[in-house]
Amino acid sequence: MNTLYKISLPALLMLCAGAAHAQKNKSVKDTLQLDSVIIRESRPKFLPNVSGTNIFAGKKTFDIFLDAGKANLADNNARMAFAKVPGVNVWEMDGAGLQLNIGTRGTDTHRSIETNIRQNGYNTNSDMAGYPENHYNVPFQAVSEIQIVRGSAALQFGSQFGGMLNFKIKEGDSTKVFGFESEQSAGSNRFFNSYNAIGGKVGKISYYAFYSARTGDGWRPDAAFNSRAYYANIKYQFNDKGSIAFQFSRSDYRQQIAGGLTDAQFDANNRQSTRTRNFFNPEINIPALLFNYQFDKNTKFEVTSHLLSGQRNSVQFINTANIPDTVNASLKTFNPRQVDRDYYRGFTTEARLAHTYKLGDLNSSFTAGVRYFEQTTKRKQKGVGTVGSDFDLSLVKDYGIDLNLHTLNYAAFAENMFQVTREFTVTPGVRFEDIHTKTSGVIVNRTVPVSYKNDRNFPLFGTGLQYQFKDGNQLYGNISQAYRPFLYAAVTPADQLTIVDPNMKDSKGYSADLGYRGHFSTVFSFDVSTFYVFYGKRAGTLTQTDANNVNHLYLTNIGDGVAKGVEAYTEVSLIRSFDKTAGSDLRLFNSLSYTHGRYTTGAINQNGKNISLVGNRLEGTPDWIDRAGLTFLSGHVSSTLQYSYVGKSFSDANNTLVNPTGATGVVPAYHLFDWAFNYGFLKNYHFTANVNNIFNAKYFTRRINMYPGPGILPADGRTFNVGFGVRI
Repeated sequence: MNTLYKISLPALLMLCAGAAHAQKNKSVKDTLQLDSVIIRESRPKFLPNVSGTNIFAGKKTFDIFLDAGKANLADNNARMAFAKVPGVNVWEMDGAGLQLNIGTRGTDTHRSIETNIRQNGYNTNSDMAGYPENHYNVPFQAVSEIQIVRGSAALQFGSQFGGMLNFKIKEGDSTKVFGFESEQSAGSNRFFNSYNAIGGKVGKISYYAFYSARTGDGWRPDAAFNSRAYYANIKYQFNDKGSIAFQFSRSDYRQQIAGGLTDAQFDANNRQSTRTRNFFNPEINIPALLFNYQFDKNTKFEVTSHLLSGQRNSVQFINTANIPDTVNASLKTFNPRQVDRDYYRGFTTEARLAHTYKLGDLNSSFTAGVRYFEQTTKRKQKGVGTVGSDFDLSLVKDYGIDLNLHTLNYAAFAENMFQVTREFTVTPGVRFEDIHTKTSGVIVNRTVPVSYKNDRNFPLFGTGLQYQFKDGNQLYGNISQAYRPFLYAAVTPADQLTIVDPNMKDSKGYSADLGYRGHFSTVFSFDVSTFYVFYGKRAGTLTQTDANNVNHLYLTNIGDGVAKGVEAYTEVSLIRSFDKTAGSDLRLFNSLSYTHGRYTTGAINQNGKNISLVGNRLEGTPDWIDRAGLTFLSGHVSSTLQYSYVGKSFSDANNTLVNPTGATGVVPAYHLFDWAFNYGFLKNYHFTANVNNIFNAKYFTRRINMYPGPGILPADGRTFNVGFGVRI
């Protein structure tokens, strides 16, 4: 397979490049229309220079349109949905798509913790400054578009290193008073997914709402799940200039956790379960109010306010995978489980203004905004639960950790796109952050009081450059500062396996891109760029060995890290390159990234000796990620065969090779094939079929020392589902 990969990658790139010169035309079409059926070509495009109140000129961006014939939408398969975005590293925690776990350029994939995740423009992360994990889950069947801004998103959207990702939810058909769509899918391991939506427009009021439910037993034993998602959007267009919309979103699921594995257990049987009594249950509610007003053709104003309230609950027997969860000989029962509960309540308001004005004979654009964010998290952890086996959050003994965590954040930003010439733009920007965090409560079995306070305020600067060629292609570059405060987990870890450095510091750095993107006619599109990310005082885990030769995990500022490399996306039409009037098309794409992520400073003390970490790989950062695919489009049919390769990575900064518990060590490289198929018939109906991991590859994407492990988390083997849908 390695040989196949080495041969196929250059071949794909040369084939794409060769076909690009087969035909040139300045027009670009986004759809094929055949037999009254419109098939959207879901290749990613970069975002326009200005969109709404956002400026994207000079930035590394992607615009993705999901389609059932190109990705497995029924189970939120992220590696297919983001296949055409180079460098997206996916942590596959389960095959049900219950969490979105992605990272890029050396950032942590765990619940997309270093990515600013948004829906319709507002955040869904639980607490951007103190606990930015994304527990909210949106079904991909509800998504019309995914907007992605890499690194330089720090100015307009926040200070994070991982950029911004915005899910735009579908809207109702404005030509109908009432519309309805439904898709029911079933598959292996008793998988069932139901998506149902209504939408339309009555006078000045438009609406869209969906209900989604997903259940299954999971690929491993003791991995059953039950997930639900709700959404409603009612929009009132009070005149031709302004509108106000109320949106409500909720996601909740309960998942049984099969536990982590040691290397020996994984090698013997990667499908086995080490835990039968572990459960996880997040519930997130997001009501939002969106106000938009266009004063004139040059000036737009919008205000978005939303609440985020909910909780995350878990009850688990937490121990390393080599310690079985069996009946305690002295108790004559199972051991008590640990109960952890978080309660979230936050409020955010963002106001943005965009204005286009004349600078000489050319139009330039300015955008500015302010943000108010307040979040309170009540964290109750290390409670002693029951000895039972069901999902039971009741306590036998009170929580050992009981904290109130509070974040208050004010921010303001401004960016200006100067149209220097008709081809050349310069977009400088600045963001100012004011962050206040407080922690109070008790830890260590309620014996140690905690009183912590930290106030930060700082500016972030950046700029973007872009040159637009006459054929529509662009040369772009940008550099922007980034910032990440150390998180609440760095003060009080939930698991019993990690020791925390009491002198943790915030991380600071910057991100830069230089690239060339565009298209040749309708037959070839591309985006090739280099990037450089400096991540100062990077937080992470080390493996320490004490005097008794016992390994411990140590959370600290490990040192400075640098991720640099190349991201290349190409897509070519193999049929329309030679016959642009052809009724069918066969599109070949390749999405390749090389990330050289290494520590440039840092050391660890092992039994009194300082061991340098310089040159070690950044955790969870494979050098190579490549996804290639072949998509067939013809009238009522669309189908994609996708190949994925992800190189090896390490789970800790020491680059530990082997650990008896499985919590740290190498994450080996892996190869996968996936297939998606969609057939539309009788105008309003369609049939879908999906097979993931076609050749049943044995692999895993991450080791972990906390929930839901610790140990190796095996990825799913071969799975399938079929579905039937209707839209009227």
